[in-house]
Amino acid sequence: MRIAFVVDPLPSLRAYKDTSIALMRAAQASGHAVWTIQQGAIHWSPLHGVCAEAVHLEMLADDKDWFVEVDRHVVRLRDFRAVLMRKDPPFDVEYVTTTWLLERAEAEGARVFNRPRALRDHSEKLSVAEFAQFSVPTLVARDPLLIHAFVDLERDTVLKPLDGMGGSEVFRVSHDDPNRNVIVETLTRHGTRTIMAQRYIPEIVEGDKRILIVGGEVVPYCLARIPKAGETRGNLAAGGTGVARELSARDREIASTLAPVLAARGLLLVGLDLIGDWLTEINVTSPTCMVEIAEQTGFDAAEMLIAALERQCAARA
Repeated sequence: MRIAFVVDPLPSLRAYKDTSIALMRAAQASGHAVWTIQQGAIHWSPLHGVCAEAVHLEMLADDKDWFVEVDRHVVRLRDFRAVLMRKDPPFDVEYVTTTWLLERAEAEGARVFNRPRALRDHSEKLSVAEFAQFSVPTLVARDPLLIHAFVDLERDTVLKPLDGMGGSEVFRVSHDDPNRNVIVETLTRHGTRTIMAQRYIPEIVEGDKRILIVGGEVVPYCLARIPKAGETRGNLAAGGTGVARELSARDREIASTLAPVLAARGLLLVGLDLIGDWLTEINVTSPTCMVEIAEQTGFDAAEMLIAALERQCAARA
């Protein structure tokens, strides 16, 4: 079958670590034709419906020159067997507009994963509010007075925007931090942008764990992203080191509770972030870490996802 991947510009992808490339390679290995689409190429007209210029790739094993372009032309999205939305944040107006177009494509018969409405409905930070029993004390607000009161109460906190990724603009702020005023002012843009504040979790030194859920099933290994010396962020983009581990009993409890709920909403691939025993984020836009888990454990989550995709497409045929 033909599978289209909505991804960032191909030259920006790094084959030695990129989950989207791992998925494309797994798709080709399973006998499927791999096509890629850029966000800006998706368009709609009354005559043709939702279309995009799509590029047919032959995937290569080389991590430097990892593809060959076979063909490119404008395709109706409903003519693909499946469309995988793998565009990285920012979750801005253009991203939301893309989900509207993809939802229109669904109405025309396209199969889109993760479902566009589910992408819009699940803020990767704020979604933890639905599962507050697994979360540390948290505040979502833009009023500086509320945020400062939270910092005073919890004494040691982490402040971050709701639309960031890769550890961008994440600050550890203590009650006596001399820079806390300017940090709050900067993050909230003087009270005009909503942010998240959470109690600091000391277990971050042991890693910020990424747990993958594929088609409602929990991958048995996580990737603990351990901060580099002097850092409080474990994100690989911020210099963290990824160490694959088997899930703990608490990891399994949280993941197995969320898995059926999220799968029922059309979320084929989800990345949970846990620090210690606490859920901190629910990633749905373009979860990563498949490559590192496969390299260190031999467990191929990309192959697992393509198999889940095949089952779902067959069920909806």
